[in-house]
Formats: sequence, structure tokens, C-alpha cells
Amino acid sequence: MRMIRNRWFIAGAVALLFIVSSALLVAGSSEKEDATLVARVKRGEFKVVVNTSGELRATKFVRITAPQNAQAAQQWQMKISSIVPEGTVVKEGDVVAELDRSGIAARLTEVTTSLTKAQAQFEQAELDSTLNLSKAREEIKTMELGLEEKRLAKEQAVFEAPTVKRQTEIDYEKAQRALQQAKKDYVTKTEQAKAKMREVGAERDRFANQVRVVQEVMQGFTIKAPGPGMVIYEKEWNGKKRTVGSTIGAWEPTVATLPDLSRMESQTYVNEIDIRKVAIGQAVQVILDSDPTKKFSGTVTSVANVGEQRPNTDAKVFEVKVLLSSADTTLRPGMTTSNKILTATVPNALYVPIEALSADSGVTFVYKRNGTRVTKQEVETGTMSDDEVVVLRGLGDNDRVLLAPPPDHETLKLAQLTGPSLKPKTSIAGDSARAATLQGAAAKKP
Repeated sequence: MRMIRNRWFIAGAVALLFIVSSALLVAGSSEKEDATLVARVKRGEFKVVVNTSGELRATKFVRITAPQNAQAAQQWQMKISSIVPEGTVVKEGDVVAELDRSGIAARLTEVTTSLTKAQAQFEQAELDSTLNLSKAREEIKTMELGLEEKRLAKEQAVFEAPTVKRQTEIDYEKAQRALQQAKKDYVTKTEQAKAKMREVGAERDRFANQVRVVQEVMQGFTIKAPGPGMVIYEKEWNGKKRTVGSTIGAWEPTVATLPDLSRMESQTYVNEIDIRKVAIGQAVQVILDSDPTKKFSGTVTSVANVGEQRPNTDAKVFEVKVLLSSADTTLRPGMTTSNKILTATVPNALYVPIEALSADSGVTFVYKRNGTRVTKQEVETGTMSDDEVVVLRGLGDNDRVLLAPPPDHETLKLAQLTGPSLKPKTSIAGDSARAATLQGAAAKKP
């Protein structure tokens, strides 16, 4: 009988141990689950950061260009036949690139042929003018001699019959008038010859000038460095850098640049959702993607007013320039950077994860947990980052909020806020810092 009682005692002890173990296991899993679903309200400095990717470039640089007057030689598109590797350090006068000369060589042949024809026409016109004027002068001399003969005949007819005398006088007058007209015609022929020479001369000079321009442009097809520096290729419209085979337009003749590495900036693009937060003068942390240990401070110096469509993107973006406050020998144009633009700071703020917020009919609320009890609490929010949001009213220090609605959330009654709003009446766009300061002051209030 005593043995049976011992067996029951052992069985009861085992059962009790199993129940306690199960309870502990459930409690442990519940605490683990609770840690993933519950967040504690934080207090401290709240920062709103816009993260972007950028590319380094020099603020000042010297352009290395194709011939500036290429369009005068009718060279609208020029192809790069050779170019030094990017990053090459050159001296003033060093050859940087060569352009394909096939097109301009054909143009030189064309204008040279035209010049030869124009020169031949000029010489022909010069010979014609000389010959015509020579004949006109000879005719005038002959008419002068004829006029002298008519004068002598007139003097000899003094004692002749009146009719004969009158006839000699008429012949003399005719010869005199013909000579005068011939002299006038000679003047006109001279002016005509000069006008013809000016015409063919202008045509000859025009083609001679074209030959000179084409020859100068052809010399410019050997592109040399205008000064010392490091060669950095220019980007084309599609974002790709120029290289052998790239086409240079007459209106965009830049082949490469020689940057001043002492002043660098990160050129980045901010999407249209975040651009209203960005303003000139904001602090930026610039991190090199190639070496994340390299971190530099910077300042926003330019924010575009008009958005643009970048290649391979659907959203509109705005160009933002960030000037680095210090130089470094490791910085090179074209390096990619990660930029953290600090758009607003709220000191001593209460904030929670965005996942904790819910909204219904324009009312924002959270599910606040107090021990095992959950309440539906209305809140007023302020500045928001990508992951967290400032809470102006409705929560206090050390409060805990659920990151997901509880199973009985539909039955919970909303605890509404009372009193005036603490949200500052200011626009974030263009005044982020002031808005953040006001929100920080509001967050300090009980």
C-alpha cells in the first residue's frame, strides 16, 4: 500500500514539473514575442536625415575641348580616334586626344578645289579686263588720229565750195563726238572691270578663308592640354564617359577636364518626395563607397529649383551639390559617395517607430501597453524620418507601444487628446530647422 502511494507521489511530482517547465517555456516565448512586437518610447535628440548617393567632382576645372570653330568648317560631329587613359597626369601642351580626320580631310579637299577654281576665274577676269581695256585705249588713239585728219580736212576746205566746207565741218564734229563717247565708254568699261574683279576676288578670298579655317580646325584635331593636371573624361548625355569612338558635337566640344582637386563637391540627386526637406547650408556627412572609413563633413551649396528625369529612372529628381569642407589626397573625381543630409534636428524629443502608428478617419493613434493591458491612445506627431516619428502629445517617457494591432483592437475605445495642439504652424519646405526647433520645445512640455 505504501508502494502505491509512493508511485502516486512520483507521478504527481513529474506532472507538476512538466507543468512548471511548460509555463516557463511559454513565458519565455511570450517575452521573446513581446520584444519583437513592443517598442519603448525613446527620448533624445531626433535627427531627420536624407540619404542619397552622389559622385565627386571638382568645383573648378579647365575644359579640354575639340576645336571651338569646328562648325565654321562644317564639322558638326567628330569622332575620337585615340585618347589618353583617364587619370593621366599631363603637362601643358601634352597631347590628350586625336580626332578622326577623314571628314575634315574631305572638306579640305572640297574647299581647296573651290579655291583653285575661284583663283582661275580671278585670273581669267583679270586677263579679260586687261584685254578689253587695251582694245578700248587703242580705239581711242585711232579715233584721236581720225579726229586730227578731220581737222586738217576742215582747214583745207576753207577755200572750197560752201557745201564741201560744210561737209568737212560735219565730219569733224562727228569724229569729235565719237571720240568723247569712246572716252566715256572707256571709263565705264574700267568700272565694269573693277566690279568684275571685286566679285571674283571676293569669291576667291571666301574660299581662301575657308581653306584657312579648315586647316586651323584640322590642326585642332590634335587636342592638347591647356594646362597641367589630371585628365578626367567628360560625361555624355546618357551618363557614359567619353572614350575612343565617342562622338563630339560642335556645340558640346568638351572632351575631358583638368580638375582642381583642392576643392571637391559631391553631386547628388534627391527625389521629389524629400527635396522639400533639403535647403542650402544644411550639414552633410559624405562617406566614400570605396572606403567607408573615409568620412568627410560637407555643406549643401546648391538645390535645383526644377526637377529632371535621369536615365533609367521613372521618378523626378532634383540636383543637389554638397561642398566638402576639407581636401584629401585620396579624393578623385568620379568616386561614388553616400551622403547623409541632416535636414532637421529636434532636441530632447519623444519618438517611436513609424510602425507603431495607426490612423482611422484622420485620427492618428497608437496601441499603448501598460503591463497586460492595452489602450488605444490618440497621439499628435511632429517631424518624421524614414523609420521614426516625433510624438508631441499622447505618450510619455518609458511608455511602451505595440508595433502591430492587438487581436481585440476593434473593441478598444479611443482615448482622445485634450487641449490645444503643440504642432508648430510652419512649412517644412525652406524652414526645416525652425520647424524642428519649435517641435523640440513642444516635446519638452508635459
